[in-house]
Amino acid sequence: MKVLPFKIPKSTDTSLIVQEDHVPALYDKLHQHEEIQISAIFKGEGQLIVGDSVNDFKPGDILVIGGSLPHLFKSDPSDEEKSHMMSLFFTKESFGDHFFDLPEFSDLNNLFTEAEYGFKIVPAPEDNFDFEGLKKFLEYDKLDAFINFLALLKRLCYMERKSLSSFIHKKKYTDNEGKRMSAVFELAMNEFHRDITLEEIAEVASMSPNAFCRYFKQRTNKTFFEFLIEVRIENACKLLSRRNDLSVAEIAYQCGFKNISNFNRKFKLLKKVVPSKYRKQGLPELKYS
Repeated sequence: MKVLPFKIPKSTDTSLIVQEDHVPALYDKLHQHEEIQISAIFKGEGQLIVGDSVNDFKPGDILVIGGSLPHLFKSDPSDEEKSHMMSLFFTKESFGDHFFDLPEFSDLNNLFTEAEYGFKIVPAPEDNFDFEGLKKFLEYDKLDAFINFLALLKRLCYMERKSLSSFIHKKKYTDNEGKRMSAVFELAMNEFHRDITLEEIAEVASMSPNAFCRYFKQRTNKTFFEFLIEVRIENACKLLSRRNDLSVAEIAYQCGFKNISNFNRKFKLLKKVVPSKYRKQGLPELKYS
């Protein structure tokens, strides 16, 4: 299976693709596909890379990823439960070349524009969002699926959205570029706890250090080491939420930071709050069957 581009399996007699994943770990290779993806996470958690940014995913999340936007899911290896994700795939042309250009769909313009960068929705209790109802897409006939799909788009229009990426490399990745960037991301996510030198990561990309620096910055609008810090901070967030037996300093060290001051500074820069306060906030985990 090629890393990039990635083809979504579909039959010729359907416009909306419904897919359910019940797997030990979600597909963790950098990939892109022409379809817009709406995914609901029922079980499983981990890291999600979209475009230039590192995010997390967890039960209760609704993720929208634009067409041809490179992304990958890395399931948490400590999570013993199988991942369970429901996804809908479609393009703006799935129902006709100009279907979504009709004036009746003008409210969807912002939704589709934001989808180009990807966004996350975590339904608030007052939204009264039927998260479990998303499973019904597996049972609907084609007409019911279409009607409920439009209703879902309407609901998403009026829910709070958090962008998953801030920069998009407009040129689509070639297969070789996808394999290269996938290898770079994989090393960062698996070895974030130790020193990674520029020479080492450039060798993984089969490039000279200078060429790699230019290449990575052009495609993500940030340096590799800025990206690596994001990976470290996301892993630190998990430990702060789960491991009360570890001090902030111990967590900083386990996530690749050599001193607590640098960790505190970088953490606040990305999360707008210091690690100790982040730990006290302690967001409750949601579970879905």
